[in-house]
Amino acid sequence: MQTKLFTIPNLLTLSNLLCGALGTVAALAGGNLTLAFGLMVGGAVFDFFDGFVARRLGQDGKLGVELDSLADDISFGLLPASVLYVLFGRMPGAAWLPGWAGLLLFGYAAFAALRLAKFNIDETQHAEFCGLPSPGAALFCASLGLLAEQQGVVLPREAVLAVGLVVGVLMVSPVRMFSFKFAGFGWKGNELRYAFVALFVVLAVAVRWWAVPAIVALYVLVSLVRWLVGRKPRNV
Repeated sequence: MQTKLFTIPNLLTLSNLLCGALGTVAALAGGNLTLAFGLMVGGAVFDFFDGFVARRLGQDGKLGVELDSLADDISFGLLPASVLYVLFGRMPGAAWLPGWAGLLLFGYAAFAALRLAKFNIDETQHAEFCGLPSPGAALFCASLGLLAEQQGVVLPREAVLAVGLVVGVLMVSPVRMFSFKFAGFGWKGNELRYAFVALFVVLAVAVRWWAVPAIVALYVLVSLVRWLVGRKPRNV
């Protein structure tokens, strides 16, 4: 059976990959973290619509799933790792921390790959996620580069390394996190999603670039609390 490669959903997924590849070049070769962030946002938009379009056209299948993960590890694995690496090189650090330590940040891409592979085989992640989704994690990391360029934010190199490690671990953690996939457009069942969308709009107006890391951090915090409260106590 011949597999059709160049479908509309697959072209959207490849557009996501292209955004990730160009964003990586913008960060590593051009040192432009603002452009890298913008290209990541573009990749996230393509990533959001490829699955939706595939379902609407009846073109969802195994090829699309595998291609989506490959594209995501570029846009939301390698690209954020590249941003953190460049950011590490620009920031001050303690004398004991060698410059090559920034290369450790590329381990972030490995965490993202594990997260994506786990998602593909985990049948429990349709209505919610297990671990921090790679797009949200990537946007958080890339937003730090944006803030450094646009707002003059300074983070010690140690903090940049810590961000890469903590966010990477959150991606493969067992914490259950709610999905932003709307169950229809009604209020019932979507209360938390609509609340986060409204809050993001308010934050975007009030604090502009700070809205991205703020909303991702709040998303992790709320999900963590819900997960801890909802866990069933073990029988003694």
